This record gives sequence, C-alpha cells and structure tokens, in this order.
Amino acid sequence: MIGAFLGSTLLASAIISNPAEKTVPVEQTKENYAEIKFDTLKCNLGVFSVKEPVRTCVFKFTNTGTAPLVIHQALASCGCTVPTFTKTPIKAGEKGQVDVTYNGTGKFPGHFQKTITVRSNARNEVVRLIIEGEMTEE
Repeated sequence: MIGAFLGSTLLASAIISNPAEKTVPVEQTKENYAEIKFDTLKCNLGVFSVKEPVRTCVFKFTNTGTAPLVIHQALASCGCTVPTFTKTPIKAGEKGQVDVTYNGTGKFPGHFQKTITVRSNARNEVVRLIIEGEMTEE
C-alpha cells in the first residue's frame, strides 16, 4: 500500500517537473518591447572657428521593437552641449531623432569630445552618443 502511494507520488512529481510539459509555443511568449537603433552613435562636427562657435548634429533612430518607444531623457556631459529629442512615443518601425547643439562661446579653442546619454523604455535602456570637433582661433 505504501509502495503504491510512493510510486504514484513519484509519478505525479515527474509529470509536473517534466520540462516538455512546461513548453509554451513561441507565439505565446513573445512580449511587446521597444528597441532603439541609431543610424550612427558618433558625429564629427569638423573644424570651425571661434567666430562661429555653434554647431548642431542630428542623430536619427528607428524603433526596431514591437511596442512604442518613449525617450525619458537625454543628458549631456557638459553645459555647452544641449540635446533635444522626439517627445512623442515612436511606434514600432517609425523614426525619431536627437538633435545636439554644441556652443563653444567662451570656450578654449582645440579638440573636444562630448557624450550625450539617452535613456528610454527600450530593451537597450541607455545609449551613449558622442559629438566631437575642433574649434580654432581663426
């Protein structure tokens, strides 16, 4: 009697723990997600004079996910760099952009490199963009 009880208990636990019984078709396990894919992560503003110290770069991106993409913030590593970005949700397959303006007024001439950190609801939650250039005295 005890042997029959143990045997049925072991059989029941084997059925419950059988990985094949837990397999769910792929279609039912797909989740909605946003994913941001930039055309480029780096922009070179080139060589320019201190007489015209303001330059802008546009970083275009696509939502390659299946759910709407929302950018929460874009932060620059320096106050001389100001990012603006698409504020509305970007549907799957649609495009948006992050515009970055560098203002070298009052800054020392020379090579510079600035980082813009973009935070969103995408699988790749944090993306870093880079702008660089060289400001000359004349």
